[in-house]
Amino acid sequence: MENQDDNNNKNIEYEIFVKEIYQSLLQNDEINTAKVQHDVNLYGKSGCQHQIDVYWEFESTGVTTRIAVECKNYNTSNISIGKIRDFYAALVDIGNISGIFVCKNGYQSGAIKFASYYGINVVEIRTPKESDWEGRVRTIQIETSLIHTKINSRFINIDFQWFNEKYPNIFNEKINPISGNSNEIFIKDNKGNNISNMLELENELPNEFKEELNKEHEYLWDDSYIEVNNFGLIKVKSVKFNYDIKILDLDEIIMDGKEVAKAILKNVITGEIKFFNKDGNVK
Repeated sequence: MENQDDNNNKNIEYEIFVKEIYQSLLQNDEINTAKVQHDVNLYGKSGCQHQIDVYWEFESTGVTTRIAVECKNYNTSNISIGKIRDFYAALVDIGNISGIFVCKNGYQSGAIKFASYYGINVVEIRTPKESDWEGRVRTIQIETSLIHTKINSRFINIDFQWFNEKYPNIFNEKINPISGNSNEIFIKDNKGNNISNMLELENELPNEFKEELNKEHEYLWDDSYIEVNNFGLIKVKSVKFNYDIKILDLDEIIMDGKEVAKAILKNVITGEIKFFNKDGNVK
């Protein structure tokens, strides 16, 4: 049988859990100025002190909004109207504050009616149930494949008419072979500025998402250049690739939303459900 200390610890754990959920919601809504706090004491107009499980406030357009959250870590019983009345009395005494009542197991009908009439949000925050997935995609099956492009050859078509006009008196000197890693061989403009490199061209080679051998593709240019050691910039007409497309099948991935979901927030009055994954992101 659980003792009082165990129950107190579980209640505090639940309150901190609710605090983290609302911090995620505020960040998702880009309300970054609000700091969500746990276990805050506020004084009412009567002079009485009220303990608030979760609290935050923020200012927008000169108006300060204050939110108080009451948490009940009940696993079996539903929240009665009396619990909502007590919370409402505290809100009225504090003044200028909105209230959210949070539990795990649900509310009696009278509690929902009372909360709805007086503008108190009644919410369930808990781990997901099977019924929460009704009408939603829970399992996603992904079959992954990798498209691999294997370069067989790369031919750089030099504009020899331009070359002969540029260097009319050179007869015996050869153009040095162009070598290097794909990301180190650049296509340039006539001022020497980089336009692209061979790796980028290889990554942009067309494919039909199926295996094909000895495909050819040629990139054509009107005024592009490549740099060689013994001449500097030399004008090129095109670069022609011969390549193979290989399809590599990878593992099948099955994503079960129940395994990914950390918690849900259910608005009892509207029925709206928000899912929170294990990273705290809202879905």
